[in-house]
Amino acid sequence: MITLYSYPQLYGLEDNNPYGLKVFAFLRLCGLSFDHRHVLDTKAAPRGQLPYLVDDGQTIGDSDAILCYLKRQYALPIDAALTDAQRDLDLMLRRTLDDLYWVMSYSRWRDERFWPTFRAALLAQHPELNAEALEAAREYNFNRYHFQGIGRYEPDQVYARGMADLQVITNLIHDDGFLFGERPSSIDAAVYGFVANIYFYDIDTPLKQFVVSRPHLVAYCVALREAVARGGAAS
Repeated sequence: MITLYSYPQLYGLEDNNPYGLKVFAFLRLCGLSFDHRHVLDTKAAPRGQLPYLVDDGQTIGDSDAILCYLKRQYALPIDAALTDAQRDLDLMLRRTLDDLYWVMSYSRWRDERFWPTFRAALLAQHPELNAEALEAAREYNFNRYHFQGIGRYEPDQVYARGMADLQVITNLIHDDGFLFGERPSSIDAAVYGFVANIYFYDIDTPLKQFVVSRPHLVAYCVALREAVARGGAAS
């Protein structure tokens, strides 16, 4: 049995981290049976990071490595029809999402305008958490932002970077269908993990304002949400 370990739910999403939601969406789109366990302790995770997956005695960390493992292990056809050019674009989009991650995280943990709402939502949905632990996590993230570099910029500059990432994604989405055709591929699961973690959050960050202002990006996100809920859409 496949077991996915990832962060807890929030705002109706199965994971409040875009990488964990990406893996969850991929598993659902491919119609694979799995057990989903929400954890906060990362000690058992490869490199101390969530999500990670355990399958047949193997432990795999890193969301992209997880997807590669699953496609190989279960001969999944989700990306079989992609052209070489689409595979190149897939890789570049994943790197764009890695950049967007830092802006998303900053909006939740660093920005004083939105941190209280995010903290309150976590405490309300997960009573096992406490304010002291969240403050410690916040301080840890402050250090991450500083050393990554994004913490050294003014908020407007931070959000401009994130909205540029979102604009690239928006430009690639068609009025109907998914990024590379009528059926979702693994890059759609990846993009969904991020856009859903912006759009479905009841926190009015500049990133959410951007997404809401792009109707076809919203329609794309909602269509993927429905496909994930159905499961097996890419089988």
